[in-house]
Amino acid sequence: MTPATPPTEGRPDVLVVGGGIGGLSTAFALAREGLRIRVLERAPEFGEVGAGLQIAPNCTRILDEYGLLDEAKELGVVPENMVMRDALDSRELIRLDLGDLERRYGFPYMVIHRSDLHAIFLRACRRAGVDLVTDRTVVDYENTAGGARITLADGGTEEAPLVIAADGLRSVARQKLVGDDVVSSDYVAYRAAVPIEQVRDNGIAEKDVTVYVGPRCHFVQYALRGGDMFNQVAVFQSPKALAGQEDWGTPDELDAAFEGTCETVGKGIPLMWRDRWWQMMDRDPIDTWVHGRVVLLGDAAHPPLQYMAQGAIMAIEDGWVLSRHVARLRAEDAAPSAVDWDAALAAYEAVRVEHCRRILTTARAWGELWHLDGTERLQRNAIMRSIDPAEYAFTDWVYGPTALFPDEEPPMFRPVPLASARIEEDEASASDAPDADAGAALAGGTAR
Repeated sequence: MTPATPPTEGRPDVLVVGGGIGGLSTAFALAREGLRIRVLERAPEFGEVGAGLQIAPNCTRILDEYGLLDEAKELGVVPENMVMRDALDSRELIRLDLGDLERRYGFPYMVIHRSDLHAIFLRACRRAGVDLVTDRTVVDYENTAGGARITLADGGTEEAPLVIAADGLRSVARQKLVGDDVVSSDYVAYRAAVPIEQVRDNGIAEKDVTVYVGPRCHFVQYALRGGDMFNQVAVFQSPKALAGQEDWGTPDELDAAFEGTCETVGKGIPLMWRDRWWQMMDRDPIDTWVHGRVVLLGDAAHPPLQYMAQGAIMAIEDGWVLSRHVARLRAEDAAPSAVDWDAALAAYEAVRVEHCRRILTTARAWGELWHLDGTERLQRNAIMRSIDPAEYAFTDWVYGPTALFPDEEPPMFRPVPLASARIEEDEASASDAPDADAGAALAGGTAR
């Protein structure tokens, strides 16, 4: 598809609040339809923090349609395998051939630095004529007769036929329109991206995405930036959080959480950044994202825990789905701005709410599964070792083509109960860890 060239002057057709990956990818998707788009970012400049990001075939398919996949490949890495191991004894539990995965879905599974993917969309928006504005903090939203209005911290206002709130986990729009709060998982993530030479003697697998799952902790590793950089993520349950303390997830807890893990994990922990950490939060699923002409998108609508590596992808999918319905509901000879916004928003909400609810709830179950201890850990390991990696029922529902209508949403996988596992008697041990639904075992992805 050849993108239409949007006008660069006058009132925008769409105001996008938030200049992260969700906001920019949506702005680009709608600009391709010839709409005038303005993005309002609260920071002094556009940018992303963090380290590695995994993008599965349901995302690389969209990047390919946008003409951005080759650029992403140049900046990222296409790994060979996804491997899960036990964090205590390093035993391999399951290995997924990502070449086979690409043949199954037609597009690759990639890893890329978060800032690189953000920069790809930022450059694309500039080429498409998106109006990119920084230092704009939005503090209020309201509907008007012809659309919606936002109010800025300096008292100024802006209006458009549609306002998209892509303002993240702690969304101002979400607070005003829904009023719920974030949900703490009591887990915290530490990250580090270091030169590959710094870890080559640590027993790493440079060409794989590897996740070590352990009691109340896990550790993820994969290469970035053409293999020159190595990304690590350490996640653990914080005793301070469980005790209700405000200052939780501190470096002393990091070290304590990974005592007793295998050698490769043990060598990786000292390399983690210790001046920053990310407390892992999500929100409960909600059914209503559209409030007049103000619509929630990305983490403002459906912030997941990171276990399925679908957070950024869901936001990119949101923008793609909305843009497809905009194109569908505009007559061929109509002006780009002549959009039946109410119909487009209804179609967007009708399909995305259920899909993202599935992701949110499966991510929670996936986290429980990874972090089991005692007998439940052994049962999980036995089930994972018994799964045929070529059985794609666990990934078809998420890695296949993004649905535009509810009847295109594929069925979910069938859970495999932990109790069905067969383990050796001398391996079994008592544990107070909660039971979990092992059917999430190949629900898709690994935590970023």
